Amino acid sequence: MIHNSDARALKASAAQRLREGAYSEAAGLFEQLTELDPREPNHWFNLGYSRRMARDYAAALEAYAEALTRGVSGAEDVHINRAVILSEYFHDMPAAATELQKAVAANPRALTAWLNLGSLHEDLGDSAAARGAYSAALRVDRGSGRATARLAAIDLHESGPEAVLPGLREAAQRDWPTAQDAAEVRFALGNALDAAGDYRAAFEAVAEGNHRALSGRPSRSRYDPASVEALVDVLIALPPTATAEALDTGETPIFICGMFRSGSTLVEQLLARHSQVTAGGELEFIPAMVHEDLRPYPQALAEAPGGRLGALRDRYLNQLRRIFPVAQRVTDKRPDNFLHIALIKAIFPQARIVHTRRHPLDNVLSVFFLYFGDDVSYSDRLDDIVHFYIQYRRLMDHWQVRFAPDIHAVDYDALVANPRSELEALLAFLGLDWDENCLTPQGRDAVRTPSNWQVRQPLHRRSSGRWRNYAEGLEVARRRLADRGLLDTGD
Repeated sequence: MIHNSDARALKASAAQRLREGAYSEAAGLFEQLTELDPREPNHWFNLGYSRRMARDYAAALEAYAEALTRGVSGAEDVHINRAVILSEYFHDMPAAATELQKAVAANPRALTAWLNLGSLHEDLGDSAAARGAYSAALRVDRGSGRATARLAAIDLHESGPEAVLPGLREAAQRDWPTAQDAAEVRFALGNALDAAGDYRAAFEAVAEGNHRALSGRPSRSRYDPASVEALVDVLIALPPTATAEALDTGETPIFICGMFRSGSTLVEQLLARHSQVTAGGELEFIPAMVHEDLRPYPQALAEAPGGRLGALRDRYLNQLRRIFPVAQRVTDKRPDNFLHIALIKAIFPQARIVHTRRHPLDNVLSVFFLYFGDDVSYSDRLDDIVHFYIQYRRLMDHWQVRFAPDIHAVDYDALVANPRSELEALLAFLGLDWDENCLTPQGRDAVRTPSNWQVRQPLHRRSSGRWRNYAEGLEVARRRLADRGLLDTGD
């Protein structure tokens, strides 16, 4: 017999664990709820969510499937969640597309499903299917800035700026329902003006887009320069830590990190064409350790014994094998993992770390020209981007000295100018033989980046030195970077 008081107590405890970020414990409590009342679909939905947050993705898919079987209301949300797991963690794009098709079949007005379906088709390079999904999103909500902006990006890629500028100029004058919608349209306009060579107007449009994005950003997600600087200070002062037992290099993931917009997606894409390398994408495993297992960070890392670090390493590898059971070498391309190189080297002493970098002003400009939403706190203001860039360089210079033999820098400008030479050096660093496929475009590669249409183009040098088109708007940034010794004398 089920006692309502038991179920209420379990639900309250599970909800509290979720609020605390104790996702594995929450999953255990929701499992008990499904045993108490297996007919209740919401128990299965919550179990799926808590398992997903605990990075137990296969088990999350099973729980979500059971929620559907039990007749959960809002089935489209379950399909959307399943699609995210399948695309982002299992890299099974066809299965993810099927889930999103089921979502819009369950609710043709499911805006998020249409937007995600459009994004997935963009990742696969299918512009016609992406256009169809975004057009459906606009039929659901004409005020979707995301759909408007992504349709413009596709048209810009296929037909050039003249095809999109009139519509985007008109769209920028409209009243949009949210600051985020208005921001996305202005970023699209700015990038189209950039393609047309109208650089002053492009900078103004993107600056307005960033202003709108900042106005809609929750205060808790705004950039805090003092806290970032303090964290970098502590990381630089971190003493040598204990380490887990060393593994063979072939058993260790390939870590790719650096500033956002520094070429990390391109490097991963080229490496993943190697017969022994699988693209892992932006894995959550390292940041999850920081937030769940090593609080306060990084002090807890300094005090962690080797056995504890070995257990964290084993959990990382178990999670990786569940997602990529037959892969030989897997990339972990999480740009902001540059903050956690001491942790990476503590759990994987043999880890090889690929540091992607590019000209500082090109990097700053590229961040400024891309809409990140709330995911990147420093992206809305040039002052914040420059401050973060300075802290990143300060920390990377420290890691480069401390872990010199195991960090290899790949310069974006050198890579696009002489790809074979740069890739040969990178593969040698990783202990991999040359594979001609690394320079052979794979037409249906999934490319998970907001600039996927640019990444799909053949290697080119058009983005090298792009900052010079915006020298006036970047003058203050240039002076600050020069004062820190981060620019060549000719810049």
